Amino acid sequence: MSLMRRKTITAPPAAEQMARTLSWPHLVALGVGAIVGTGILTLIGVGADRAGPAVLLSFAVAGAICACAALCYAEMASAIPASGSAYTYSYVVLGEVIAWVVGWSLILEYSLVVSTVAVGWSGYAVGFLKGLGVALPGWAIQGPTLAGVGCDGVRHAASFGINIPAIVIIGLVAALLSAGTRESARVNTALVLLKIATLALFVAVALPHFDAANLHPFAPFGYGSVAGACGVKHGVMGAAAIIFFAFYGFDAISTAAEETKRPERDLAIGIVGSMVACTVIYLVVAAAAVGAARYDVFGKSAEPLALILRSLGQGGVATLVAAAAAIALPTVILGFLYGQSRIFLVMARDGFLPPALARLSARGTPVRITAVTAVFVAVIAALTPLDVIASLANAGTLYAFVAVAASVLVMRRRSPQAKRPFRTPAAWIVAPLAILGCCYLFTSLQVVTQVAFVAWNALGLALYFLYGRARAVV
Repeated sequence: MSLMRRKTITAPPAAEQMARTLSWPHLVALGVGAIVGTGILTLIGVGADRAGPAVLLSFAVAGAICACAALCYAEMASAIPASGSAYTYSYVVLGEVIAWVVGWSLILEYSLVVSTVAVGWSGYAVGFLKGLGVALPGWAIQGPTLAGVGCDGVRHAASFGINIPAIVIIGLVAALLSAGTRESARVNTALVLLKIATLALFVAVALPHFDAANLHPFAPFGYGSVAGACGVKHGVMGAAAIIFFAFYGFDAISTAAEETKRPERDLAIGIVGSMVACTVIYLVVAAAAVGAARYDVFGKSAEPLALILRSLGQGGVATLVAAAAAIALPTVILGFLYGQSRIFLVMARDGFLPPALARLSARGTPVRITAVTAVFVAVIAALTPLDVIASLANAGTLYAFVAVAASVLVMRRRSPQAKRPFRTPAAWIVAPLAILGCCYLFTSLQVVTQVAFVAWNALGLALYFLYGRARAVV
């Protein structure tokens, strides 16, 4: 029975409480900063390469599923205004072993998101520096490659490499987070505004060049999910499974409960508000991109928006976009590194991780866990390609979203009179749609990703039974 025991939320001792410095505008900015990033600035190219112009439908499908999940998160965040996001909700509603698997999956999600964005940022930073005449050596801008025949049918020699720019940006963001939550929130808000202005500039320049001919053939790989070279899934749903990465980030807001002034109200505003804003932004930018250039022109680029602008003869604007992306993309790293450190903090308080990691600095920030997380994700970012990281990160997120949607339904049945400042509309329709949609997207991921996810959680369960179960503090 201890496997299914549920956690009771209690306030941590005064010495372990973080300062409540955030209000709903900070949370909306945190959400927009975490959501709008690599997905639209970098992964739009990956999505277009897999779906063609129908990547617009991929964005719509992924956005609809995430919208259902976001509504479920908003209800759980208002009903259980405590740090830990899906991990905490699962522990309170579904039971300990499920919560452990969710927490273990969130480690996968948040760590790999930070790594993915750092690699994406590196691509834009390298492109920006090249535009200024500064060319970094090849070994310093990408991870190592193994000898063999690639998915393109070409034999590649083994090469050594390490993505130094990715390591540098993770270190800088970790240092900012360690300085304090209020300071981080202010910097994040400023950079979010810069990022929105950058995307508006891209749309203003690219949209007048919209050519309907670029939309044909609209769905060259079909509307489903078809395995291609090396198991990569193509088609609208295959692209949606990777573009799904572009929409989540709102879940990072729910990790800020302990530092929010009015969590019962502000968390729901932050989650729903940021999701609505980002869906509109994505559809407009994606339409401008696929209309201004053929998908095969920018599909494999590390900086697709800048490449589109250069193909339109707007080299100066492309340099500005690359510069702004290099400056503003770290908001995504900040949002997810923030969320990861808070989830680690709660898991350490619960006994699943060494309690020493839960200690706070004099400023009330979890410096130790932030540093440990930064080192972990920097190693991944330095050595792993972009699409591999993003695909595996999606698997962890899909599992967490399913758990939160299930928690809404279980809590509605078990505690119908519980206080819910925000209620998911049509919960018995929205929550099942979130569950079914996430399960379908999981089947659209590469087989190697699915196997790696199962292996990751098998390792997690082994650690739970060997270490975590006996040390759990409920």
